[in-house]
Amino acid sequence: MQVSSSDLISAPLPFERRVVMSLAALYTFRMFGLFLLLPVLALYGTQYAGHTPFLLGVALGAYGASQALLQIPFGMLSDRIGRKPIIFFGLIVFIIGSLVAAQAHSVYELILGRVLQGGGAISGVVMALLTDLTSEENRTKAMATIGASIGVSFSVAMVVGPLVASWGGVGSIFWITAALGVIGILILALLVPKVQHVPRRKQEAGAVPSLLWQTLKHPELMRLNVGIFSLHFVLMANFMVLPQILEQQLHIPRNHHGMLYFPLLVVAFAVMLPFVIIAEKRRKIKPVFLGAIGLLAVMELALMIAPPNYYFTIAALFFFFVAFNLLEATLPSMVSKIAPAGAKGTATGIYSTSQVIGVSAGGAVGGWLLQHYGMTAVFALAAFFTLIWLAAAWSMKPPRFLASVLIPLRHHDAQVIAEKLRAVEGVAEVLIVASENTAYLKVDQRLVDRKALHAIVAE
Repeated sequence: MQVSSSDLISAPLPFERRVVMSLAALYTFRMFGLFLLLPVLALYGTQYAGHTPFLLGVALGAYGASQALLQIPFGMLSDRIGRKPIIFFGLIVFIIGSLVAAQAHSVYELILGRVLQGGGAISGVVMALLTDLTSEENRTKAMATIGASIGVSFSVAMVVGPLVASWGGVGSIFWITAALGVIGILILALLVPKVQHVPRRKQEAGAVPSLLWQTLKHPELMRLNVGIFSLHFVLMANFMVLPQILEQQLHIPRNHHGMLYFPLLVVAFAVMLPFVIIAEKRRKIKPVFLGAIGLLAVMELALMIAPPNYYFTIAALFFFFVAFNLLEATLPSMVSKIAPAGAKGTATGIYSTSQVIGVSAGGAVGGWLLQHYGMTAVFALAAFFTLIWLAAAWSMKPPRFLASVLIPLRHHDAQVIAEKLRAVEGVAEVLIVASENTAYLKVDQRLVDRKALHAIVAE
């Protein structure tokens, strides 16, 4: 960002609001289609020839495997030929995968369709386009908006998925998913602003190959990558089992599952929100974070050892949603805070890849355990992963609440500029990228000497 004369934070411009709203809508429609399958496949997947719990688990997580392989390469390719062409191509692949899955008669055709859906790996490219078209000072708000839209799409899909599946089977979900992909193309064509030419690559617009190893071995980021892998592994493994528990042990008709999820998710969100505020506003993110992991672990252990009971299971499911939503909200914030100056895009790319690997592994391993060892084994493994995560996170350093700042440079002596910037009170990190004529800073907004920054920019 170019530091303004008033503050380090400014209100979004109308152009940026349009960018954020259109990209959030595109993201929401695509993720909604993917989430619809989560609460229903374990129950309705028996309609496919050759089905087994393991193969249904593979189908549930298959889109994560192809996303993990293609997400970072798609981001790098978009640097060369543009963001919108790659997003358009990804949506086309996503629609083709949805159509293949909609017409599938065997579990193998279903898996192929899911792999193709994940092959439209545009999440990183959408974030890169957001970075291109928004100013640094408004980017955190923009990413928070997209994160909130994903949370809303997850909650709505958990309610709508069982209703759609009870009406038209799993195939109807994929027809809806294909239609949502078409809507995504219309949003891209009509609402997302045109980029006349690909801007010069910025360090934080996506994964940078030269920073991959350095970011991968960063100890604090490594804990968060293990965390997001574990969280989505547990989510996918649980939903190989939970729908069956609701139907077979608690005798809740499958077409009523959505009506059960709805109040649980609404109340869980209301309970979770104050803790997010405490974590961010009062800078208590570590205790809130560890508490949420601990709650998740307790719920997995409880589901593993407790006998079937309606009220106990509903309570456990409720606290699971509280913990999951709280962790889903705090993890990206912590990645942003911990990522070194200039490496946010790389850190986010690795984090997102860890997430979809967890999706793929959770579905496949959860299905395999369910097939060979039963429901208790699934919860036991989920509890094990969560406890390992809690142990890894226990000694983490509390993240510093630092904001990212970009300063365009005209001075040729990068070392002199870097020394001046490091000497400014409240500046924690400085990275000079000579090829971009840009300085990347991490600053404490409570302490930073704004006047000194303005003076350096004025030079």
